[in-house]
Amino acid sequence: MQLTKNLGYLGLLGAILVGIGEFYLHYSPHILDSATDYEFFKFVSLENLTTGHFLSVIGLPFYFAGYIHIYRMLKSGNETLARIVLGLGFVSFAIGGVWIGSRASIGNIVHLKGAFDAVNYQNIIDNYTNHLEVLVKALRVVIAVLSIVFVIAILKGSTYYKKWMAIFSPIAILLLLVILGKLIPTIGKYLLPILMNVTHFILFSLSLYQLNKLTKSNCNVK
Repeated sequence: MQLTKNLGYLGLLGAILVGIGEFYLHYSPHILDSATDYEFFKFVSLENLTTGHFLSVIGLPFYFAGYIHIYRMLKSGNETLARIVLGLGFVSFAIGGVWIGSRASIGNIVHLKGAFDAVNYQNIIDNYTNHLEVLVKALRVVIAVLSIVFVIAILKGSTYYKKWMAIFSPIAILLLLVILGKLIPTIGKYLLPILMNVTHFILFSLSLYQLNKLTKSNCNVK
């Protein structure tokens, strides 16, 4: 039980570190109106790009611990479904790690825009979009599939989760945050740059809340 809790807290640490790092990498007051060709990066200082890069890279491995926590919360219900969630979680953050590790580089390229002629600069941007930015789209697809399996596992019963936890799948939390960010731009400009991290902070927090409640009511939980 203590191991499961510790893994959940490590997942939270990952969400916090990568969230802070991604905020350093992405945030500027112009992020919502300068999205084309990554132009918002020209408003992010080089120092922030460096700080954000290393915070994100340091924090990312803790996400894997967080998904081992989720697996341990699900496996008493259905081992196969729990393993699928675990595997998809690992795949999603392996993909996410490659993507987040590229952001400081594309940010620096945007800062150096004037050093390139227009054709070469656009070729670099297009190459990044086709090879690296596409990964964030793949990440969202994997998270969506993971969420379906997560919900099925919980609704089948006998996991450490109450069935209401099925409402809070990662993709459901993510979509809710997107809607909130779009409806309230004053919140969205802070929320949208770190969306996946806020999603998992909420997910791991709710999971730990349920585990702590279960521990108090059933000392035999392992």
